[in-house]
Amino acid sequence: MRNRFFFFLIFLVSIFSCSENNEKIVPKTLQDHININSNLLIDEVIACAASKNFENNISYIFYYPELGASEIKYFETSSIEDNKNNFSLYKEKELLKENVFNGYLGRFLRDSSTEGWCIVTYKTKGKFHKSNPIRLKNVSKPTEWTDVITIDNSTSLMPKFLWDDGLVKENAIYFQVITDSENNLLSGTYTYDKWFQYYNLANVVLNVTRSTPPNLIQGEDYGFTMMGVSEDNWVNLVIQKKNKAE
Repeated sequence: MRNRFFFFLIFLVSIFSCSENNEKIVPKTLQDHININSNLLIDEVIACAASKNFENNISYIFYYPELGASEIKYFETSSIEDNKNNFSLYKEKELLKENVFNGYLGRFLRDSSTEGWCIVTYKTKGKFHKSNPIRLKNVSKPTEWTDVITIDNSTSLMPKFLWDDGLVKENAIYFQVITDSENNLLSGTYTYDKWFQYYNLANVVLNVTRSTPPNLIQGEDYGFTMMGVSEDNWVNLVIQKKNKAE
Protein backbone atom coordinates (compact mmCIF):
# COMPACT_ATOMS: atom_id res chain seq x y z
CA MET A 1 0.00 0.00 0.00
CA ARG A 2 2.84 2.36 0.93
CA ASN A 3 4.59 1.59 -2.37
CA ARG A 4 1.44 2.40 -4.34
CA PHE A 5 1.11 5.72 -2.49
CA PHE A 6 4.78 6.51 -3.14
CA PHE A 7 4.46 5.88 -6.88
CA PHE A 8 1.25 7.94 -6.97
CA LEU A 9 3.10 10.90 -5.43
CA ILE A 10 5.91 10.54 -7.97
CA PHE A 11 3.30 10.50 -10.76
CA LEU A 12 1.66 13.72 -9.49
CA VAL A 13 4.99 15.49 -9.09
CA SER A 14 6.02 14.56 -12.63
CA ILE A 15 2.74 15.85 -14.08
CA PHE A 16 2.99 19.22 -12.34
CA SER A 17 6.68 19.48 -13.19
CA CYS A 18 5.96 18.90 -16.89
CA SER A 19 3.13 21.41 -16.79
CA GLU A 20 5.35 24.09 -15.26
CA ASN A 21 8.14 23.42 -17.76
CA ASN A 22 5.71 23.60 -20.67
CA GLU A 23 4.44 26.97 -19.48
CA LYS A 24 7.99 28.26 -19.37
CA ILE A 25 8.81 27.30 -22.96
CA VAL A 26 5.55 28.24 -24.70
CA PRO A 27 6.15 31.67 -26.29
CA LYS A 28 3.45 34.20 -25.42
CA THR A 29 5.08 37.27 -26.93
CA LEU A 30 7.50 37.98 -29.75
CA GLN A 31 10.24 38.53 -27.16
CA ASP A 32 9.59 35.05 -25.77
CA HIS A 33 9.84 33.65 -29.29
CA ILE A 34 13.11 35.50 -29.89
CA ASN A 35 14.53 34.22 -26.60
CA ILE A 36 13.63 30.62 -27.41
CA ASN A 37 15.39 30.90 -30.78
CA SER A 38 18.41 32.82 -29.49
CA ASN A 39 20.71 29.99 -30.59
CA LEU A 40 19.90 30.72 -34.26
CA LEU A 41 21.40 33.37 -36.51
CA ILE A 42 19.14 36.41 -36.93
CA ASP A 43 17.99 37.24 -40.46
CA GLU A 44 15.29 39.36 -42.08
CA VAL A 45 11.81 38.87 -43.52
CA ILE A 46 10.67 41.07 -46.39
CA ALA A 47 7.11 42.04 -45.43
CA CYS A 48 4.52 44.80 -45.76
CA ALA A 49 0.78 45.27 -45.25
CA ALA A 50 -2.17 46.68 -47.21
CA SER A 51 -5.90 47.03 -46.72
CA LYS A 52 -8.28 45.20 -49.04
CA ASN A 53 -9.93 47.19 -51.79
CA PHE A 54 -13.26 48.62 -50.54
CA GLU A 55 -12.97 46.64 -47.25
CA ASN A 56 -10.80 48.61 -44.85
CA ASN A 57 -11.37 46.21 -41.96
CA ILE A 58 -9.53 43.50 -43.94
CA SER A 59 -5.75 43.80 -44.02
CA TYR A 60 -3.28 41.71 -46.00
CA ILE A 61 0.12 41.17 -44.39
CA PHE A 62 2.39 40.12 -47.26
CA TYR A 63 5.69 38.32 -46.72
CA TYR A 64 8.38 36.72 -48.85
CA PRO A 65 9.15 33.21 -47.54
CA GLU A 66 12.63 32.03 -48.41
CA LEU A 67 12.86 28.45 -49.63
CA GLY A 68 12.56 26.10 -46.65
CA ALA A 69 10.70 28.62 -44.46
CA SER A 70 8.81 27.00 -41.58
CA GLU A 71 6.94 28.06 -38.43
CA ILE A 72 5.65 31.22 -40.11
CA LYS A 73 4.12 33.37 -37.35
CA TYR A 74 2.32 36.69 -36.99
CA PHE A 75 2.65 39.02 -33.99
CA GLU A 76 0.75 42.24 -33.28
CA THR A 77 0.60 45.03 -30.69
CA SER A 78 -2.70 46.18 -29.24
CA SER A 79 -2.26 49.87 -30.07
CA ILE A 80 -0.42 52.26 -32.39
CA GLU A 81 0.79 54.00 -29.21
CA ASP A 82 2.88 50.95 -28.27
CA ASN A 83 6.64 51.13 -28.70
CA LYS A 84 7.25 49.33 -32.01
CA ASN A 85 10.69 48.18 -30.83
CA ASN A 86 9.46 46.63 -27.57
CA PHE A 87 8.99 43.05 -28.69
CA SER A 88 7.36 42.03 -25.42
CA LEU A 89 4.30 44.06 -26.52
CA TYR A 90 3.73 41.90 -29.61
CA LYS A 91 1.33 38.99 -29.04
CA GLU A 92 1.08 36.06 -31.42
CA LYS A 93 -2.21 35.82 -33.31
CA GLU A 94 -3.53 32.90 -35.32
CA LEU A 95 -4.56 34.28 -38.72
CA LEU A 96 -5.55 32.58 -41.95
CA LYS A 97 -2.67 32.34 -44.44
CA GLU A 98 -2.99 32.45 -48.22
CA ASN A 99 -0.62 31.91 -51.11
CA VAL A 100 0.09 34.83 -53.45
CA PHE A 101 1.43 34.35 -56.98
CA ASN A 102 0.97 30.60 -56.56
CA GLY A 103 2.99 30.51 -53.35
CA TYR A 104 5.94 32.69 -54.31
CA LEU A 105 4.68 35.11 -51.66
CA GLY A 106 2.35 34.55 -48.76
CA ARG A 107 -0.06 36.72 -46.82
CA PHE A 108 -1.95 36.71 -43.55
CA LEU A 109 -5.60 37.82 -43.55
CA ARG A 110 -6.47 40.14 -40.69
CA ASP A 111 -10.07 41.13 -39.95
CA SER A 112 -10.08 44.10 -37.60
CA SER A 113 -10.76 47.83 -37.73
CA THR A 114 -8.11 48.59 -35.10
CA GLU A 115 -4.61 49.75 -35.97
CA GLY A 116 -1.28 48.80 -34.45
CA TRP A 117 2.13 47.36 -35.27
CA CYS A 118 2.80 43.86 -36.55
CA ILE A 119 5.79 41.63 -37.28
CA VAL A 120 6.18 38.39 -39.26
CA THR A 121 8.70 35.69 -38.33
CA TYR A 122 9.75 32.30 -39.62
CA LYS A 123 12.66 29.90 -39.43
CA THR A 124 14.96 28.36 -42.01
CA LYS A 125 17.83 25.98 -41.36
CA GLY A 126 20.00 27.57 -38.68
CA LYS A 127 18.29 30.97 -38.92
CA PHE A 128 15.51 32.91 -37.22
CA HIS A 129 13.92 35.48 -39.54
CA LYS A 130 12.05 38.59 -38.34
CA SER A 131 10.52 41.44 -40.33
CA ASN A 132 10.79 45.10 -39.49
CA PRO A 133 7.75 46.50 -37.65
CA ILE A 134 4.81 47.13 -39.99
CA ARG A 135 2.45 50.00 -39.21
CA LEU A 136 -1.17 49.01 -39.86
CA LYS A 137 -3.09 51.98 -41.31
CA ASN A 138 -6.23 50.27 -42.60
CA VAL A 139 -8.48 53.01 -41.17
CA SER A 140 -6.35 56.16 -41.19
CA LYS A 141 -4.76 55.61 -44.63
CA PRO A 142 -6.47 52.75 -46.46
CA THR A 143 -4.63 51.36 -49.48
CA GLU A 144 -5.56 52.84 -52.84
CA TRP A 145 -6.15 50.21 -55.58
CA THR A 146 -6.07 51.24 -59.24
CA ASP A 147 -5.11 50.21 -62.78
CA VAL A 148 -3.85 53.66 -63.84
CA ILE A 149 -0.38 53.23 -65.35
CA THR A 150 1.57 54.08 -68.50
CA ILE A 151 3.06 51.15 -70.43
CA ASP A 152 5.75 51.85 -73.05
CA ASN A 153 6.06 48.95 -75.50
CA SER A 154 8.47 50.70 -77.86
CA THR A 155 11.26 48.21 -77.05
CA SER A 156 10.13 44.81 -78.28
CA LEU A 157 9.32 42.32 -75.49
CA MET A 158 10.73 44.72 -72.85
CA PRO A 159 7.73 46.72 -71.66
CA LYS A 160 8.44 49.73 -69.47
CA PHE A 161 5.93 50.54 -66.73
CA LEU A 162 5.67 54.12 -65.43
CA TRP A 163 3.38 55.35 -62.66
CA ASP A 164 2.69 58.24 -60.29
CA ASP A 165 2.05 58.20 -56.57
CA GLY A 166 -1.58 58.06 -55.56
CA LEU A 167 -3.45 60.11 -52.99
CA VAL A 168 -0.87 59.46 -50.26
CA LYS A 169 2.57 60.84 -51.17
CA GLU A 170 4.58 58.83 -48.65
CA ASN A 171 6.04 56.00 -50.71
CA ALA A 172 9.71 55.25 -50.04
CA ILE A 173 10.13 52.24 -52.31
CA TYR A 174 8.20 50.41 -55.04
CA PHE A 175 7.75 46.67 -55.48
CA GLN A 176 7.02 45.33 -58.97
CA VAL A 177 5.88 41.86 -60.01
CA ILE A 178 5.49 40.45 -63.51
CA THR A 179 3.35 37.31 -63.83
CA ASP A 180 2.43 34.96 -66.65
CA SER A 181 -1.10 34.00 -67.71
CA GLU A 182 -1.26 31.42 -64.89
CA ASN A 183 -0.27 34.01 -62.26
CA ASN A 184 3.21 32.54 -61.75
CA LEU A 185 5.74 35.15 -60.68
CA LEU A 186 8.37 35.75 -63.36
CA SER A 187 10.18 38.64 -61.68
CA GLY A 188 9.97 40.45 -58.35
CA THR A 189 11.95 43.66 -57.95
CA TYR A 190 12.19 46.85 -55.90
CA THR A 191 13.08 50.32 -57.18
CA TYR A 192 13.22 53.81 -55.74
CA ASP A 193 12.11 55.09 -59.13
CA LYS A 194 8.52 55.18 -60.34
CA TRP A 195 9.31 52.98 -63.32
CA PHE A 196 10.46 49.45 -64.10
CA GLN A 197 11.37 47.79 -67.38
CA TYR A 198 11.29 44.04 -67.93
CA TYR A 199 13.98 42.72 -67.49
CA ASN A 200 16.28 45.70 -66.99
CA LEU A 201 17.98 45.73 -63.58
CA ALA A 202 19.65 49.12 -63.99
CA ASN A 203 17.49 50.80 -61.33
CA VAL A 204 16.67 47.74 -59.19
CA VAL A 205 17.76 48.05 -55.55
CA LEU A 206 16.44 44.69 -54.31
CA ASN A 207 15.68 41.58 -56.34
CA VAL A 208 13.67 38.62 -55.02
CA THR A 209 13.61 36.82 -58.37
CA ARG A 210 15.06 33.36 -57.73
CA SER A 211 16.19 32.58 -61.26
CA THR A 212 16.65 34.40 -64.54
CA PRO A 213 13.17 35.25 -65.88
CA PRO A 214 12.16 33.93 -69.30
CA ASN A 215 11.89 36.12 -72.36
CA LEU A 216 8.36 37.34 -72.94
CA ILE A 217 6.43 35.81 -75.83
CA GLN A 218 4.88 38.15 -78.36
CA GLY A 219 1.09 38.19 -78.18
CA GLU A 220 0.95 36.56 -74.75
CA ASP A 221 -0.82 38.26 -71.83
CA TYR A 222 1.17 39.14 -68.72
CA GLY A 223 0.20 40.71 -65.42
CA PHE A 224 1.83 43.68 -63.73
CA THR A 225 1.47 44.46 -60.03
CA MET A 226 3.07 47.41 -58.24
CA MET A 227 3.01 48.25 -54.54
CA GLY A 228 4.08 51.67 -53.28
CA VAL A 229 5.41 51.16 -49.74
CA SER A 230 6.09 53.77 -47.05
CA GLU A 231 9.04 53.70 -44.64
CA ASP A 232 6.88 52.02 -42.00
CA ASN A 233 6.06 49.20 -44.47
CA TRP A 234 2.45 50.18 -45.13
CA VAL A 235 1.30 49.89 -48.76
CA ASN A 236 -0.28 53.16 -49.85
CA LEU A 237 -0.85 52.24 -53.49
CA VAL A 238 -1.47 49.04 -55.46
CA ILE A 239 -1.57 49.08 -59.27
CA GLN A 240 -2.66 45.98 -61.22
CA LYS A 241 -2.75 45.85 -65.01
CA LYS A 242 -2.74 43.26 -67.79
CA ASN A 243 -0.41 43.80 -70.74
CA LYS A 244 0.02 41.96 -74.04
CA ALA A 245 3.67 41.54 -74.99
CA GLU A 246 4.59 43.35 -78.18
